[in-house]
Amino acid sequence: MVDSEAHEKRPPILTSSKQDLSPHIANVGEMKHYLCGCCAAFNNVAITFPIQKVLFRQQLYGLKTRDAVLQLRRDGFRNLYRGILPPLMQKTTTLALMFGLYEDLSCLLRKHISTPEFATRSVAAVLAGTTEAIFTPLERVQTLLQDHKHHDKFTNTYQAFKALRCHGIREYYRGLVPVLFRNGFSNVLFFGLRGPIKEHLPTATTHSAHLVNDFICGGLLGAMLGILFFPVNVVKTRMQSQIGGEFQSFPKVFQKIWLERDRKLTNLFRGAHLNYHRSLISWGIINATYEFLLKII
Repeated sequence: MVDSEAHEKRPPILTSSKQDLSPHIANVGEMKHYLCGCCAAFNNVAITFPIQKVLFRQQLYGLKTRDAVLQLRRDGFRNLYRGILPPLMQKTTTLALMFGLYEDLSCLLRKHISTPEFATRSVAAVLAGTTEAIFTPLERVQTLLQDHKHHDKFTNTYQAFKALRCHGIREYYRGLVPVLFRNGFSNVLFFGLRGPIKEHLPTATTHSAHLVNDFICGGLLGAMLGILFFPVNVVKTRMQSQIGGEFQSFPKVFQKIWLERDRKLTNLFRGAHLNYHRSLISWGIINATYEFLLKII
C-alpha cells in the first residue's frame, strides 16, 4: 500500500515532447538574429570576394580597374582566394553581432529609457558597430594578405597574425579610428533607412517578390553607404597596410593620400564605381538572405 501510494505521488519521469523541446526552441528564437546575420555574411563573402580583391588593389595603389584585374591575373588563380579566411571569420562574426546586438540593444533600451524610438535605435546601432570593432585584427590581417607587397612575408592567416605579434597588441588595432567611425555611422543609416526604403517599393505579395524587395532595399543602402564612406576606407586600408613604425593619425594619412593623388577627388574615389557595384550586390545578398532566413527559422 505504501509502495503504491509513493508510486502515485512520484512525478512522471517522462515529459511530453513539447516540454522537452520548448527551451531549445526559445534559445533558437533568442539567437536567430545572430544566426541569420552569420549565414548572410558567409553567403556574401563566398560570392563577392574576387570583386573585393580588385577593389582593394584600387584603394591601396590607386590603380584603374583593368590594371587591378591584370595584377590579379598575374598572381594566378591559386592566389585569387588568398586571404578569404579573415574576411570570412570577420564578416560572419561582425554581421552576427550587427544584426543580433542591434535587436537586443534596441529592446533593452526601449525597456529602460523613455526616449523616442529613433534615438534608442540609433544608439543601439552605434553600440553594435562599436562592438564589431573588437574584431578589427581580422580586417587588419585581411589587408596584409591581399597586399601583394607582403606575399613573400607570409602565406596564410596564422603567419600574418604571428608577424604582428612582435609589435604588440596595439599593432593588431592599427586603423581602429576609421573602423569605429565607419561602423557606427553606417549602422545608424542602414537600420534607420531600411524600413522607409522598403515601404516605398511595390507591395510584395509572394515570397519571391519579398526576396526581390529585400535585395533592392539592401543593395541601394549598401551602394549609398559604400560611396559615402569610401574615402574613410581608403585611409583605413593605407593605415592597415603598414607593419610597425609610427601610428599616424587619420587626418595625417588622409592628407598624405590627398597629395599623392594630385588633390583630385576623382583620384581619391578611384575604384568607387566598382565599390558601388560590389556594395549593391553584397548588401543585396546580405539583406535578402537575412530576411529570408528570419522567416523560416
